[in-house]
Amino acid sequence: MSTQYGNDQREQPVGASVPKNVGVVVSVRGSVVDVRFDQSLPPIHSVLHAGAEGRIVIEVMAQLDAHRVRGIALTPTQGLARGMPVEDTRGTLKAPVGKQIISRMFDVFGRAIDRLPEPLDVQWRSVHRAPPPLSERSTKSEVFETGIKVIDVLVPLERGGKAGLFGGAGVGKTVLLTEMIHNMIGHHEGVSIFCGIGERCREGQELYHDMKAAGVLPNMVMVFGQMNEPPGSRFRVGHVALTMAEYFRDDEHRDVLLLVDNIFRFIQAGMEVSGLMGQMPSRLGYQPTMGTELSGLEERIANTATGAITSIQAVYVPADDFTDPAAVHTFSHISASIVLSRKRASEGLFPAIDPLQSSSKMATPGIVGERHYRLAQEIRRTFAQYTELKDIIAMLGLEQLSPEDRNVVGRARRLERFLTQPFFTTEQFTGLKGRLVPLKDALDGCERILRDEFKDCPESALYMIGTIDEVQANAKPSPDVTHAARHPE
Repeated sequence: MSTQYGNDQREQPVGASVPKNVGVVVSVRGSVVDVRFDQSLPPIHSVLHAGAEGRIVIEVMAQLDAHRVRGIALTPTQGLARGMPVEDTRGTLKAPVGKQIISRMFDVFGRAIDRLPEPLDVQWRSVHRAPPPLSERSTKSEVFETGIKVIDVLVPLERGGKAGLFGGAGVGKTVLLTEMIHNMIGHHEGVSIFCGIGERCREGQELYHDMKAAGVLPNMVMVFGQMNEPPGSRFRVGHVALTMAEYFRDDEHRDVLLLVDNIFRFIQAGMEVSGLMGQMPSRLGYQPTMGTELSGLEERIANTATGAITSIQAVYVPADDFTDPAAVHTFSHISASIVLSRKRASEGLFPAIDPLQSSSKMATPGIVGERHYRLAQEIRRTFAQYTELKDIIAMLGLEQLSPEDRNVVGRARRLERFLTQPFFTTEQFTGLKGRLVPLKDALDGCERILRDEFKDCPESALYMIGTIDEVQANAKPSPDVTHAARHPE
C-alpha cells in the first residue's frame, strides 16, 4: 500500500527486506476501528493504512489483547468494512521539516494544501517527541516586544514563553493573533508557524491571502486541521506544528513564533477521541486525561541555549466562563494571560483587552525595570478606581464626584483611548493606517497622561492613535472641553 502521507517505513539496514505486517478489520464504529493482527501487534501511535491505495489512515490508540488493536481514523472511514486488509506502516505519524516548508501550507499528514507542488528535499520526523530536558533549557527572562501598546505596557510577553489570549466568540482573538504575526515578521529575524486547530476553512483562506498580501509569507509556515475533519486529525495537528517549530529551534538555531488558534479545539478533539475510545468522562464531560494531553503538547514549547519557541495561543472560553476546566488547565501552563472583554469590544475599545483581568509573570521590577513596573501599577490602580466609580456616575452623574475623583475618571478614560490602536491587518475594514508603537513611546504616552498633560484635550483625540505625539494632529488643546467629551458613557 501507498505511504503517500509521509509515514515511511522504520529505518532498516540497507538491502534488508521487511515482511509486511497485515491485519484485518474486525469492527468499525464511526472513527473507531478495531484491527486483528496475527503476526505481530503494532505498538501504540503506529500508523495503519486501509482501503484503496491506503487512503484511510488509522492511528493505534490502545492494544486490546495479544492480537487486537483499537485505533482512531485520521481520515473519514467511508467504505471501510469488516474483513478488509490493514497494513502496519511500522512507523508513527510524521511531519515534514526543512527550509523548503517555509511559506507553505500543510495538513496533518504534511501534504501541501496551497495548490502548489509538494516541497522537495524535506526530512520526515515523528510528531511524538519528548520535551527538552530541564538541563538544556534557558533560564534567562527576556521581554518579547509586540508593538501593541496595551500588551507591552500592562501584559509584557516572555521570549520563549507561552501567552494565552482568553475570550469568548467574536471578541477579536484571531485578529490579535494575525497582528502579532505581522509585527513579528516585519521586525524580528524569526520564523512564524501558524497552527489552526479546528478552525473554519474561511479563516484559513483569509489568513493565507492576508499574509500573502502583507508580504510576510516568506517567513511563515501554516498547518491546518479544519473544523470538518475527524477528531483524530484535529487532535494531532498541534503536534505536527510543534515538530516543525522544534526543527527551526534545534537545527536552524532560529527563534520561532508559534501561534495556535485555538487550543480549546485541541482539548475538544481530545474529548471526542476519549469518548469514542469509551473512556469514562470527567468533570463537565471532559476527558479524564486532559491534563496529561495538554501537558504533552505545552511542555514541548520551551527555549533552549540554541533558540526559543515563543507561543501565543488563542483560548476559546465556553460561555465566557473562566472556571471551565479547559480554561483552568490552560492557565496553569502560560506565563502571560491576555483576557479579552466583550464589554470593551462593544464600546469599540480595540484591542478589547481587559487590563484588570490580564496578567503577566514578567511584570516585575527585576525584569521590566523599575519605571515600567511603577507605571503599569499606576495605570492598573487608575483603572480599578474608575471601575469602582462607574456605579456612582451611572446613578448620580459625573458632577456629584469630588474634583479628585473627576480627575481619576478623566485620566482613566484618556488611558483607555490611548491604549487602543489601529492594526495593520484591519486597515481594509477600518480605513485607519496600522501603527507599531515601540515600548518606550507607549510608556512615555502613559506617563504624560497620568501627569494630566492632556487634561484639556478631548478624549476622542487619543482614540486609535499610535504615539502620543499624534494627539496634536488630531485636536488642538482647548480649555473649554465640552460636557459630552468629559461625560462617561
